[in-house]
Amino acid sequence: MPRRLLQRYIPHPETLRRQRSLRLVSGLIADPSLWVLSRRSVANAFSVGLFSAMLPMPFQMAVAAFGAWLVRGNLPLSVGLVWITNPLTMPLIFYGNYRLGAWLTNANVREAPTQLSTRWVTDRMVDILPALMVGSMVTAVGVALLGNVMIRLIWRWQVSRSWKRRARLRRRQHHEDR
Repeated sequence: MPRRLLQRYIPHPETLRRQRSLRLVSGLIADPSLWVLSRRSVANAFSVGLFSAMLPMPFQMAVAAFGAWLVRGNLPLSVGLVWITNPLTMPLIFYGNYRLGAWLTNANVREAPTQLSTRWVTDRMVDILPALMVGSMVTAVGVALLGNVMIRLIWRWQVSRSWKRRARLRRRQHHEDR
């Protein structure tokens, strides 16, 4: 079952509560409903985490934590999924979002320079921002919906497989007992 796999990697709430840097959000961390690993809470966490990851903004983890609280998703999963856009993947993902937004808004596409720098981005921010925001929102909504549906389907498939396996074992046990 996916729950066992996820429980291996999710930190215990008490471990996080003891960390000094998380004192401000200890009330949020203490809420036991944000640590539940059910099909619904994991699917919602994936939606919130993937949505937050696709937005080009600071404090994505805070947005994901607040979103997990709003939709009763699993807090550590939603916050952890934000790291899909890490310093290595962020330029590629956001450039792809920009290209999608430029295509959707029929804007002129600015080609990425051979050496991407913060100066290049700040000089062209007025031109880039509208397309980047449109592309990021479309990508965020699409990825969030896809993630939610995929988690629900995978979870269902795993549960169904587990039931079938148990039924097979019971039948085998029943035949051996005869």
